[in-house]
Amino acid sequence: MPMMTAHDLPETIPIFPLPGALLLPRARLPLHIFEPRYLAMLDDALKTPHRLIGMVQSREVPGSSEKRLHAIGCAGRVTQFSETEDGRYMITLAGMSRFRIKQEVTGFTPYRRVDVSWDGFAADLGPTEVDHSFDRARFLDLLGRYFDAMSLSTDWDSMKEAEDELLINSLSMLCPFPPEEKQALLEAPSLSTRRETLVTLIEFSLRGGGPEEQMQ
Repeated sequence: MPMMTAHDLPETIPIFPLPGALLLPRARLPLHIFEPRYLAMLDDALKTPHRLIGMVQSREVPGSSEKRLHAIGCAGRVTQFSETEDGRYMITLAGMSRFRIKQEVTGFTPYRRVDVSWDGFAADLGPTEVDHSFDRARFLDLLGRYFDAMSLSTDWDSMKEAEDELLINSLSMLCPFPPEEKQALLEAPSLSTRRETLVTLIEFSLRGGGPEEQMQ
């Protein structure tokens, strides 16, 4: 895949508002597409040179049943897709860059589109980040207790060998945190702050919440 620069990124992108689904730059997110409006979105995205789809969390509005979009999301490039016999798609998004929503675009597409700004997220298109203050042994000990408490399993050998960014971002995407906490992980300005946020969320979960509370 050719490297993208900020100049390659479009001003308007389609969005897939899927609660709890977190995409981060340089990470990969598998998705199952089956609703007609999102099948149309995928078809249209594949016709563009950038093949970008924006992942955005929605948020509750206090005192209302309305849900609004968070201001910051992450765009991913469709890098793999396969069609099932009944017309659904399995796709993979490769995280490219975070964005800030400027406004929603009204138009004739069945899916939602937004005008976005890529300003402030230049590092997302750069090289892999390194967390220089990362205490991996201590982190993996905490993670082991969390996985035991949540009845989760993983390949610990791969965890020990993974690069800092791959490890921290993969866990941020995979751990069963509520959408607002996923949003905090997305908005972390650096890998080290994301790791600090992740540790805080894991410690909070170990102190108070079991899987039932965590998933509400």
